[in-house]
Amino acid sequence: MIIKYFGFLFTLLWSYTFIKTQSLFKKGSGLLIKLFVSNISWLTFIAACFYGFKNFEFYYVVIGIVFAIAIVQLSFGRLSLFINSKFENKQNLVRIKTAIEYLIIISITYFILN
Repeated sequence: MIIKYFGFLFTLLWSYTFIKTQSLFKKGSGLLIKLFVSNISWLTFIAACFYGFKNFEFYYVVIGIVFAIAIVQLSFGRLSLFINSKFENKQNLVRIKTAIEYLIIISITYFILN
């Protein structure tokens, strides 16, 4: 039963991480991420919640959901502070972010067309 619960927590963490990642991108690349990643992640998150309610007690499911959301929010906050401290020139950070966004758009388009 503990392995099932850890699988439930891992699924919540995994799907909510992709949901949270979608909010970091600009509108153009964010739209592609939302269409292909975020919607599936929301479905996975909701399915994991239903799985949890079906197999575990209500109390454990709520604790798992709160834990997953809190861990992802705290992780993204700490990561943001870390990245901002490493880049003194914010222009370089914006360039790197833009390059990553274009790389994601190109790879999604490539996989759709092939």
